Amino acid sequence: MTREVKVFRIRGLMKYRTGDAQPFTIEVTALSEEQALEKVYSLLGSRHKLKRRNIKIQSIEEVSIEDVKSDYARRLLELGRLVVI
Repeated sequence: MTREVKVFRIRGLMKYRTGDAQPFTIEVTALSEEQALEKVYSLLGSRHKLKRRNIKIQSIEEVSIEDVKSDYARRLLELGRLVVI
């Protein structure tokens, strides 16, 4: 069973306690849209101390390898194999 890692570009709004809203665009690697969405909630929650209810997702799109803008995501895709210990 082979799983294909994909890159997803997720756009949305982060709402801060002050009432300000800031747009964001994040590219993440994941196996499915659901996993990519969970990763974004986790990243924004840890970086900005946001609750899930303060993160509004506007769009999720799968991005081809040629269209990836994130250097981190591009380097992950170039790895032949990832071993977790």
